[in-house]
Amino acid sequence: MRTLIVDDSRLARTELRHLLGAFPDVTVVGEARHAAEARELLTTVRPDLLLLDIHMPSETGFELLASLEAAPQVVFTTAYDEYALQAFEVNALDYLLKPIQEVRLAAALQKVQARLAPAEHRPAVVAKPAPEAPALSTLTEQDQVFVKDGEQCWFVRLAEVRLFEINGSYTQIYFDQHRPLIPRTLQHLEQRLDTRTFFRANRQQIINLNWVESIEPWFSNTLKIRLRGGPEVEVSRQQSGRFRELLSL
Repeated sequence: MRTLIVDDSRLARTELRHLLGAFPDVTVVGEARHAAEARELLTTVRPDLLLLDIHMPSETGFELLASLEAAPQVVFTTAYDEYALQAFEVNALDYLLKPIQEVRLAAALQKVQARLAPAEHRPAVVAKPAPEAPALSTLTEQDQVFVKDGEQCWFVRLAEVRLFEINGSYTQIYFDQHRPLIPRTLQHLEQRLDTRTFFRANRQQIINLNWVESIEPWFSNTLKIRLRGGPEVEVSRQQSGRFRELLSL
């Protein structure tokens, strides 16, 4: 389990590294003193796990996560207990209070191993390069993204997102009962998403093919698709032809 430690305290980083030495399956691949340093390391060391402090200079741990397009598994390590609810609202796997006890660390690592086990044969979910970088890797349905909308935050696996839809200068994403807005264009998302799973239905919408519930003919040789959990999506004439070829209809 490749682990990145992010904490502004040198003593805290040293103590965590010492504690992790008791777990042979854990490899510390780097340390960061603040969010900017962590952001750089995430693109190069490709960790499975982020041991993340909350209070740091310039940016908090939550702000670091909000700046990432995708993130590894996260366990918060902090001296403050008042952020526990917020941590679990973003689907962090655990929340360890300093001084960290080895038994609590062991329990947290077991949770991480359980989460990673089904995906042990695929690359870890990591932060991707900035959009203008020349080599952008594809985001698959197994990747998870951090979404922040106002005061609410989520870690969302792309497999759970059934629809991306233009909403003004933002994109609205549909998962569970939520519809937060993200500061990404649909064109940017189309370039990043795996075309085996995500299909551009029209100028306004990208659908997750695994969420298609029914397909019916519509006007002018187009198609109308109903997604599980809604809504209905009208496929443009050009894309209807591509959709039929894709599914051999």
